[in-house]
Amino acid sequence: MSSVLGDQARTGLSRRQLLGAAGLGGLALLSAPSRAQTAIKLLLPGGPDERPITTAFPEKGSMILQRTRPPLLETPWEVFDQGVFTPNDRFYVRWHWAVIPTAIDVGSFTLTVRGHVNQTLSLSLNDLLRNFPRVELAAVNQCSGNSRGFYQPRVPGAQWANGAMGNALWAGVRLKDVLDRAGVKPGAVQVRLRGLDEPVVDDAPHFMKSLAIDHARDGEVMIAYAMNGEQLPLLNGFPLRLVVPGWYATYWVKMLSDIEVLDQPDTNYWTKTAYTIPDTPRADIKPGQTGVPVVPINRMVPRSFVTSIATDAILPAGKPTELRGIAFGGDCGVLAVDVSIDGGRSWQPAQLGADQGQYGFRAWNAEFTPSSPGRYAVAVRCTNTKGEAQPDTPNWNPAGFMRNVIEATEITAV
Repeated sequence: MSSVLGDQARTGLSRRQLLGAAGLGGLALLSAPSRAQTAIKLLLPGGPDERPITTAFPEKGSMILQRTRPPLLETPWEVFDQGVFTPNDRFYVRWHWAVIPTAIDVGSFTLTVRGHVNQTLSLSLNDLLRNFPRVELAAVNQCSGNSRGFYQPRVPGAQWANGAMGNALWAGVRLKDVLDRAGVKPGAVQVRLRGLDEPVVDDAPHFMKSLAIDHARDGEVMIAYAMNGEQLPLLNGFPLRLVVPGWYATYWVKMLSDIEVLDQPDTNYWTKTAYTIPDTPRADIKPGQTGVPVVPINRMVPRSFVTSIATDAILPAGKPTELRGIAFGGDCGVLAVDVSIDGGRSWQPAQLGADQGQYGFRAWNAEFTPSSPGRYAVAVRCTNTKGEAQPDTPNWNPAGFMRNVIEATEITAV
């Protein structure tokens, strides 16, 4: 955890502001077709060729619309060139169930801590703000299926491009401190977390995720009530969401309301069956391969992107062009970013921007001068502080999880 603060100076969100917020009533829009102002072209090999851009969702600016119920909104790519912290109103949205509260009464809201503990707790937002140390951490939240739309052969699920991710400065309290207040009994093995979203039909499984007890109490997992100096948007989990640094977003439970300490392994659908990956290097198997052992998805892997130029951009030959982008190490920091202008045959180091924390985006830049007219493939590769580098071939699995192949941007110099 980067810091513990006794005041509100860094995020600017006061206790009065948080407790005075009552959520939004405007999510009735989720039950009606979204108003699309324009469309964006996509480069997904299996389509679609374009998607609508919408501004119809509360607390959200222009977003790429994947689905209305439940809401799936992708961050437009140009946002990532504007800074390493993704603005709240452009931060991607992904829900599993469509029954989401349209307003939260912060005065009556409580977070329950129960199960294999010495005492059951019922904590108000005021309790969390007043009675626990405040902490902050920059961390990337990335959907397990980010970039799924690029998989070949195509796999089912939301056909994201690369925008199902975002980086924020999260503020809240340590999950460890809350668990310690309840008193974890000997023999505890996992902590199961649940939010306020509900299944559409009665017999569908409630969305719940579990962490090993030692992970839950590592001092980094956070119960966040603010992001980027503001209260959480309702669509991003207001009033509380779990932050699991370095792990995929499936664990970052939104509208967190229930924490249960378990003395037996969790067998609920969302932990045991959903969000599993082949237990192979890079979660990679051949299409059609069967009989492969699976494990729950967990730690993220390194990724990097060019943000300053788009595919098929036209640049002047013989003149320098600044390349900019972002990188993250996955479950650790960024050690190096390298850039290639010949599709990966040779590499040159890029210059890294300020380090905002090992779990967040890291800006990078490099200069590119096309020597003569023609086509160039600008590739970028991140190596993290564990020495793990992005691969030059894509992985494949039937869920479309954990894509992190080296990205290349094709441009033309004239």
